[in-house]
Amino acid sequence: MSVPTQSPTSSSIDSNYEETLEPSDTFLRRHVGSNADRIQEMLQAIGYKDLESLIGDAVPANIRLQKSLDLPKPLGEYALQKELKKIVSKNKIFRSYIGLGYNSCITPPVIQRNILENPGWYTAYTPYQAEIAQGRMEALINFQTMVTDLTGMEIANASLLDEGTAAAEAMTMLFNVKSESQGKSFFVSQSVHPQTLDVIKTRALPIGINVVVGSFKKMVPSTDFFGAIVQYPSSDGTIYDFSEFISKLHDVGAKTIVAADLLALTVLKPPGEMNADVVVGSSQRFGLPLGFGGPHAGFFATKEEYKRSMPGRLIGVSKDSQGKPGYRLSLQTREQHIRRDKATSNICTAQVLLAVLSSMYAVYHGPKGLKQIASRVHRMTTLFATGLEKLGYKILSKPYFDTIRIELSKITSAEIIRYAEDKEINLRSISQHVISVSLDETTTLSDVQDLLEVFNENKSLHFSLADLSKKEEWVIPEILERKSDYLTHPVFNSFHTETEMLRYIRRLEAKDLSLTTSMIALGSCTMKLNASTEMYPVTWPELSNIHPFVPENQTEGYRKLFGQLEKWLCEITGFSEVSLQPNAGSQGEYAGLLAIRNYHQSRNDNHRNICLIPISAHGTNPASAVMAGFQVVAVNCDENGNIDVADLKKKAVEHKNDLGALMVTYPSTHGVFEESIVEICNAIHENGGQVYMDGANMNAQVGLTRPADIGADVCHLNLHKTFCIPHGGGGPGVGPIGVAEHLAPFLPGHSLIENGSNNSQWAVSSAPWGSASIVVISWAYIAMLGFEGLRHSTKLAILNANYVAKRLETSFPVLYKGNKGLVAHECILDMRGFKKTSGIEVEDIAKRLIDFGFHSPTMSFPVPGTLMVEPTESESKEELDRFIDSMLCIAQEIKDVESGVLDKADNPLKNSPHTAEMVIGDSWNHPYSRERAAYPLAWLRSRKFWPSVGRVDNVYGDRNLICSCIPMEQYT
Repeated sequence: MSVPTQSPTSSSIDSNYEETLEPSDTFLRRHVGSNADRIQEMLQAIGYKDLESLIGDAVPANIRLQKSLDLPKPLGEYALQKELKKIVSKNKIFRSYIGLGYNSCITPPVIQRNILENPGWYTAYTPYQAEIAQGRMEALINFQTMVTDLTGMEIANASLLDEGTAAAEAMTMLFNVKSESQGKSFFVSQSVHPQTLDVIKTRALPIGINVVVGSFKKMVPSTDFFGAIVQYPSSDGTIYDFSEFISKLHDVGAKTIVAADLLALTVLKPPGEMNADVVVGSSQRFGLPLGFGGPHAGFFATKEEYKRSMPGRLIGVSKDSQGKPGYRLSLQTREQHIRRDKATSNICTAQVLLAVLSSMYAVYHGPKGLKQIASRVHRMTTLFATGLEKLGYKILSKPYFDTIRIELSKITSAEIIRYAEDKEINLRSISQHVISVSLDETTTLSDVQDLLEVFNENKSLHFSLADLSKKEEWVIPEILERKSDYLTHPVFNSFHTETEMLRYIRRLEAKDLSLTTSMIALGSCTMKLNASTEMYPVTWPELSNIHPFVPENQTEGYRKLFGQLEKWLCEITGFSEVSLQPNAGSQGEYAGLLAIRNYHQSRNDNHRNICLIPISAHGTNPASAVMAGFQVVAVNCDENGNIDVADLKKKAVEHKNDLGALMVTYPSTHGVFEESIVEICNAIHENGGQVYMDGANMNAQVGLTRPADIGADVCHLNLHKTFCIPHGGGGPGVGPIGVAEHLAPFLPGHSLIENGSNNSQWAVSSAPWGSASIVVISWAYIAMLGFEGLRHSTKLAILNANYVAKRLETSFPVLYKGNKGLVAHECILDMRGFKKTSGIEVEDIAKRLIDFGFHSPTMSFPVPGTLMVEPTESESKEELDRFIDSMLCIAQEIKDVESGVLDKADNPLKNSPHTAEMVIGDSWNHPYSRERAAYPLAWLRSRKFWPSVGRVDNVYGDRNLICSCIPMEQYT
């Protein structure tokens, strides 16, 4: 054994001293995919000596950030958990019986652990590539079936953002399909949840709908009205049969929306049997944690005749290349990109992860289990009501399901609330002498005892619950009882043990490609690491068990998180204030444009309703503009994909008197840092308009430049992209907006709770802070990276994109480039030439990538016949090289088709993807080998992902629309 000849010097100890005291779990090295050596190799490949030189050429000098940002020093992963626990422990977890569409429920552990907390489910992308999303889509078919069965309707979509949004979308749909003889008035029953009314009013105003609120019993239907909405059961708990009301509306040509409670529908007559036209609501109480308001899956069910007008996504059943059933997104799934300002809605996402969870809740419990839960909730409520009457109180809401409104004669609501607080219970005060209580799945006999004691001024009862239970336990009248069957499909009647449920969940998960499988290099979608440290706290009780309308003093932890995150996002964007309320990017766009609209109107500039939008813009942009009351004027792009500045200036001057806004994405949708962006913003401001920046490409800006410094007045941020909230298979999303100081008074507010410095009551989501429980993910991301970490991540995103572009450009031309031939954080690969030379189309390339275990980059957006690649900073050079090698192998296959080595009609690209069943089956009639089909590159032998179906037939699926569970025998 060798012995050192001398001790280490003090200077050598000092030089490493600080480094040795740093935490060993720093996050930056976990978040970015490549170490210093690999970074240098990539830089060398694209001709740069260091990152600073690359960024200096890629990002225009006139927008480069000239200072450090005031962000916290980064925390290690362990320290982050400790700090976060300390903050959220300031929240108080009371038993909440507030109701208003939000109820405590039980998330079955088998579902929580294996879906909600499982990256195999939460890191997947929207199922645009059907063949590698069959598991998710089967769960969504289950969701659609669950909704149609329980509501008694004919068709349902794959979820919307929340109940309020679903109601507003339903109103808009009925407005769009109304006859010319119908007026523009829309009736809202006064018993609709107040937060739903807020969202409806917000949506109605810009498009000229007159909202009339009143009693449905006193409403006189006329042709002035095109539609109405009622709540079932009502917000005060009373159950009404709306059959006659709906019939009277139909007599004058008006349609009816029913906002319904899914659990109640297991025992109540479904709205479809009352001839409702649309049924909306939330699936929150089907196993989804309260989460201080979200995320939760809204639902939307309607009649078959409205299937092409229905907003959101629809999962349908088609067949694959082998004639077997295959799920796919149907009809107008991406209609925003097709119809743009003529789209039925700007909704381009769903709440897939939450819809999957609630559908699994129904699968696990089955129809009998759900009815048992509902019956138990109702009997607990009748037990409580009986006890109240014994105490001398009067029940104002009869008949009821789970919510009762109580008249107080000898005591005030404030006094009852104080007694409840002593027992850590939340109730809803309606007025000085009326209080409301909603029971739920978690309510026990002990809870009922505590509630009755609250109404007995926290004194012991002079009777027992056993005495009360001998009284009437069921108060739903027979005419309102459900007689029809529901959830009769085998999937809802087969997996009621945990063993079977676990296997079913795992079976579906195995059919999906997620970030646990490989990189998902989708342009504009930013599919990067969703770190376990960021995700872990989401299901902590301190975050998940809080009702959205609890008193402010119970949410100190949440409010501290919100305040810090808002401050950090302001610093990152350069804006004055941020609203976290929008619960999707589409809602962020909408909220930002409404802020601009309301600002103009506050200055008596009501006429400023022109919105300039480049033709390269994301499809939701023009749809959002129309929803916000703007008239869209398109701006051309030049041959390099940049905004045609001359055309923009011409149109800005032409519409100078009416110019309201410009919607611009930066870097551009074509993946380039446009040099003229400051000039563009100045031109809009000079002509009286405001600049709305779409934050879809913010991953190329963070730490390098800021929207406000560039000249934007408002920008929405996709927290589910840049700030690491996972996509969840197509939702949840979070789309907050940052605004300049002059727009701050026009941020969204809420009528039920104070959520900011402005006094606005207009809202874009049901909950004050939207999908509150998951913004902690973005808080953790920023807290663990700090300024330098965020900036380094952005640089790596730009490096990775340029590395991919450089290595692939000789085989697949890069369509648009910026300064010195560089791209931003994504690049567009042009596939259009291959159709002429080989018959190979962009879809063939996308499907062939599945055989290599990769999800295709964004296909045919923003340019038809192209693939847009965004590798993000989280992917390693090794993973990038695997993707690049796969693309180069595909390029060689195209050459083989061109040269005749491969048959033009029967080749690996045209027949892709290849399932295991296709490859190992007895019959193989193709002129290329099975090995070439399945293992075109050697590394696939050790990490092969097999798609569960062959190429799905889109045309057949639209012509033969099936959007609910198909008979099990069709699988065999």
